[in-house]
Amino acid sequence: MDRGFVVRSGEDRFAAPIRFLNGRFDIKVSGRDTGGRLCVIDTVRIAPGGPPVHVHAAQDEVFHVLEGRFRFRIGDELIDAQPGDVLFGPRGVPHAFASVSPTARLLLTFQPALTIESFFAEGGLDPLSEEFARVSRAHGMELIAPPLDLD
Repeated sequence: MDRGFVVRSGEDRFAAPIRFLNGRFDIKVSGRDTGGRLCVIDTVRIAPGGPPVHVHAAQDEVFHVLEGRFRFRIGDELIDAQPGDVLFGPRGVPHAFASVSPTARLLLTFQPALTIESFFAEGGLDPLSEEFARVSRAHGMELIAPPLDLD
C-alpha cells in the first residue's frame, strides 16, 4: 500500500462489519493493508460479557477502552478499566476481557495480524462450545478457562 486512508466512526474498512459474541466488529486497519503486520478493530459491545480466557501463541494484543467499563484478566491480574485506559496482552500470556456495561466500545490492536480477521468472521459460535475451541486453535489461540465472571 502506498497511500493512507480514512475509516469513519461507525464504519467498517470494507463495509462488512462482523457480528461476533456480544457485539459488532468494525475492521479499521486490516492485515491486508499492512502486509500482515497489524490489524485494528473497533468493537461495539451490545451486552455484557466477553471471550474465554485464552492465549495467543504468536500475537500481542492491545486493548483501548473507548466507552463503558471492562474487566480484564492479563496473566493472573484482574483489572477494572474505564474509558481512556490502555492494556497490553503480550503473546504467550493468558488474557480475557468482558464488558461490564450494558453497552461499551473497545479498540483492539493485533500485532502481527496473522489470521485474526478470519477468526472473527468464522468464530461467531457459542464460546463454550468445542467448535469455538477448534476454530480458536486453528487461528493460533488456545482457550484455557471460561469467560470472566462479572460478579
